[in-house]
Amino acid sequence: MLFNSVEFLLFFPIVTVLFYLIPHKFRWIHLLSASCIFYMFFIPEYILILFVTIIIDYYAGILIEKSNGPIRKRYLVISIISTCAVLFIFKYYDFFNENMRYLFSKLDLKYPDKTPKFILPIGLSFHTFQSLSYVIEVYYKRQKAEKHFGIYSLYVMFYPQLVTGPIERPQNLLVQLREKIEFNYSNIANGLRLILFGLFIKMVVSDNLAVYVDEIYKKPEMYNSFSVLTGLFFYSFQIYCDFYGYSTIAVGCALAMGYSLMDNFKQPYLAKSIAEFWQKWHISLSTWFRDYVYFSMGGNKVRPLRWILNIMTIFLVSGFWHGASWTFVLWGFAHGLLYLSGALFNKLFQYQKPNSAFFIGLIKCISIAKTFFFVTLIWVLFRAQDFNQVVKVFYSLLNNGSITDNFHINNSVFIFLSLFIFLDYLLNQKRFDSWCETKSPVLRWAIYSFLIFTIIVFSSVENYPFIYFQF
Repeated sequence: MLFNSVEFLLFFPIVTVLFYLIPHKFRWIHLLSASCIFYMFFIPEYILILFVTIIIDYYAGILIEKSNGPIRKRYLVISIISTCAVLFIFKYYDFFNENMRYLFSKLDLKYPDKTPKFILPIGLSFHTFQSLSYVIEVYYKRQKAEKHFGIYSLYVMFYPQLVTGPIERPQNLLVQLREKIEFNYSNIANGLRLILFGLFIKMVVSDNLAVYVDEIYKKPEMYNSFSVLTGLFFYSFQIYCDFYGYSTIAVGCALAMGYSLMDNFKQPYLAKSIAEFWQKWHISLSTWFRDYVYFSMGGNKVRPLRWILNIMTIFLVSGFWHGASWTFVLWGFAHGLLYLSGALFNKLFQYQKPNSAFFIGLIKCISIAKTFFFVTLIWVLFRAQDFNQVVKVFYSLLNNGSITDNFHINNSVFIFLSLFIFLDYLLNQKRFDSWCETKSPVLRWAIYSFLIFTIIVFSSVENYPFIYFQF
């Protein structure tokens, strides 16, 4: 079920109202049933795959907690391998086959022609990582094993963040699912504000940008360098508004029922470096890799060459997590390279900050612009279908300066994009719901009316699915 669908417009209020009407001891049944319905709107039978990972890690958590010595680690390894095996089969099996077939052809060896094809279940990477975080936390004794199978299942399947996160830790979400929540008007109001804002930036900003981005990527050779550059700029904000919009709606849906989910974005395009960008972009994933992979490899408490290897490993794995394609691996590699380059530059060229506020501001603006420029260029690897399309886009960007094309953009797209950029800057270190609370009732309702009006009138004709659904 899509957040930006008519079905969800009916689903959300029914689920939320019933949540408050049902006694606390039965709410887990209600939310788990609602989450199953929400997920089964995509491919119903794939909910069985989700239950496989739930069963594996539920029992793994209990066995790990009961065990002592080396067997604890053995149960953890079995759990991780089993859960990742499900992810591999449905997400990476086809990629593995394609590469093996290519390798065999180069060696003049025969490779089986008939291999099974799998459709990637929606959000598999997200709930796999959420499930893994639970067993890892139990292993390190930072979380008690959940004995209630229904509550644990709800932790993995909680519908607001089931499909594209944020990837929650058990210490946050699992604990909340046991708490008795009373009706609170402020939670309802703030949740609805976040949902409204999320729908605006998804349906009005992101989806309208998608029309022009798709046009550029379909035949980049038909457009001049400026048009291609505009398309790359648009995609930076398309993917940001798309994913930020989903995360904001997810947080709002949960908050309306009194549950608090982590914020997944903190103005990433105001970052002054690649390192800072990853502290602000997809925070739940970047902290997951930091806590469970980077730190387990020694983090930065190792020799310089080992640290470089740790950083590159994290970015390569992150790229591969996003998609079973070499373009995603290269996307991760490029970010790792820029991260290390920035760290090396800061170490070699340490300079004293100027006393002038003007120069401090100027350096900050230059750093933000530089980071955004590199991130925008690297997004090409993320958006392109294959390396051939990557080459076409960059070739058109660098060599089509003299071409005249018919790339015309509706003025409303620039207006709403500019409005979002302004709001994103205005909301620095704030969230839309808390920002609205400080305004007068008249101004608040004027904002609500404007957002509702633009969603109804200016939403894209095509209802684009959320980009991160494919991961």
